[in-house]
Amino acid sequence: MSAESLSGPANAPAAQGKRTYRADLRVDVEAIRHNVAVLSGHARRSGARTMAVVKSDGYGHGAVTVARAALESGADWLGVASLDEALRLRAAGITSPLLCWLFAHGEDFTPAVAAGVQLSASSMADLQAIAAAAGRTGRTAAVHLKIDTGMGRNGCPEHLWPALVEAAAKAQSDGLLEVVAVWSHLACADDPGHASIDAQAEAFRRAHDLAAGAGLNPLRHIANSAALLTRPDLHFDLVRPGIAIYGLDPVPEHGDHGLRPAMTFRSSVALTKRVAGGEGVSYGHTWIAERPSNLALVPVGYADGVPRALSGQMSVWLRGRRRPVVGRVCMDQLVVFCGDDTVAEGDEVVLFGPGDRGEPTAAEWAERLGTIHYEIVTGMYRPRVTRTIAGN
Repeated sequence: MSAESLSGPANAPAAQGKRTYRADLRVDVEAIRHNVAVLSGHARRSGARTMAVVKSDGYGHGAVTVARAALESGADWLGVASLDEALRLRAAGITSPLLCWLFAHGEDFTPAVAAGVQLSASSMADLQAIAAAAGRTGRTAAVHLKIDTGMGRNGCPEHLWPALVEAAAKAQSDGLLEVVAVWSHLACADDPGHASIDAQAEAFRRAHDLAAGAGLNPLRHIANSAALLTRPDLHFDLVRPGIAIYGLDPVPEHGDHGLRPAMTFRSSVALTKRVAGGEGVSYGHTWIAERPSNLALVPVGYADGVPRALSGQMSVWLRGRRRPVVGRVCMDQLVVFCGDDTVAEGDEVVLFGPGDRGEPTAAEWAERLGTIHYEIVTGMYRPRVTRTIAGN
């Protein structure tokens, strides 16, 4: 097990040899390997390859760590959102096919083309800028043309698609570009019965047919995690699992897909105390002890990724059971009710984990907050939070 700090050194061991944590993310690399093997197995049965999406620092799990584990376990490709993310992977020595797809206006593609990063083009401006970068480097740029089939975000509108394809075919014939793929993104794949999925699939087929008619021979990819698990007919040549790599199921109502959550958020008891009945805890005294009680102070708060909105509705795993957090979650600390049970300073506190022991999970946090588990894990990338890699 190794410790990887997001800012500064990992926490030092406790005086008695017990490892304590202020705020730490334990990333289970074996779980990531398992998940990628499961997902790439689904893809292979359809004849598709697998692109592991490691954007947003691997959804908070560590992009380089996840990328290496994914490539060892069945992924053929990697995907990121930003040029900086792509170049960091290349700087770490990762040489696999790598797609980058979202850019700020006026970004310079030259370093990415020089590093062999494949680039998405959603507009004529993107295509021209990538071609110019290829001309500067003397290297053919690999391009994925993105069609907006109904997501309404990034991607070329259907009425502008013929011109983009024509320009891409010309740039390819000039030796500036190679059109590797045509791709798109599904808006409602996490709702497997939604009518938009088939409508988008049909728009995608039209876009690919037009590209093929222009003399291009691109791969096709549209399936995200949810479509990978529920729509094998949309696997085409390449699938792009993201959240499922990290063990968080985008369609849990569709059955157990055998995924294992890879992230555990943990801390340690910093202080214990006994309070009398009638004493209030934390800001506003929203919780008052009904009787003499033992409390445990945990040195994490909303600055470390514990949403203040969970005040009064969250629990932690401490000394073999769930225990409620009482009073308001503060910037740097929270308080756990222990009743008459004895806990000790330095005891591990699990705020969320895989759920195997009965501890809270990221999905449970998301449900209580009215959001999605994607937001929980990616939001854990914080300056004071260390990251411990297990099974690397």
